[in-house]
Amino acid sequence: MFAAQTFAQNEKVTIFLAGDSTMSVKLPEKRPETGWGEMFSQHFIDCQIKIDNRAQNGRSTKTFISEGRWQAMIDSLEKGHYVFIQFGHNDASKDKGERYTPPEDFRKNLIKFVAEVRAKKAFPVLLTSVMRRRFDAEGKFYDTHGEYPDIVRNVSADQKVPLIDLHRSSEALIKKYGVENSRKLFLQLKAGENPNYPNGVEDNTHFSPLGAEEMAKLVVQEIKENKIALRKYLK
Repeated sequence: MFAAQTFAQNEKVTIFLAGDSTMSVKLPEKRPETGWGEMFSQHFIDCQIKIDNRAQNGRSTKTFISEGRWQAMIDSLEKGHYVFIQFGHNDASKDKGERYTPPEDFRKNLIKFVAEVRAKKAFPVLLTSVMRRRFDAEGKFYDTHGEYPDIVRNVSADQKVPLIDLHRSSEALIKKYGVENSRKLFLQLKAGENPNYPNGVEDNTHFSPLGAEEMAKLVVQEIKENKIALRKYLK
């Protein structure tokens, strides 16, 4: 579907990760919460790939730009590198005005990201948001992301950018685990189980180490299925 890129045999490729808390590196006081981006590097041959995780908790495309995070990453980008772009969780948060990005602005921001990565002769990859764990009283799974994943899909198609549809693949995974068993994928702890969460926690958005690893595996699988050139560096 997309033309393969080639690299010199001894060239080390950097994969930049731009996104939100589901992808980001966590602080010690937040453990065992884990971003899937933290589990990503172990799937690659160490001597050939470097992961530069720039994802940050609570960021949307709007705040990633306004805080200068996007420009700082672009300034670090070199020819032949990759940028994995995953936003939508916080862009859709109408109740948090500082994060909220209207759908048309979200689309424009993604197009900006793609253009600026390509201007550096680097390679953008778009990712849809991972699913939250949401089941209704009858045990039926439901989504909370509205039109944002479809915007990512449409930009991918229009701009001919590889797409990793983590939204759909993570939905299938959560459903496979089931209503109760899927809790182990997320940050779910009982009171007294972990000193970072003395009162316990029931978080259906952020991942446990197991959940982060499972999401990273989904990304790796889609790298293979989409025939993205990075697949040659997978273990």
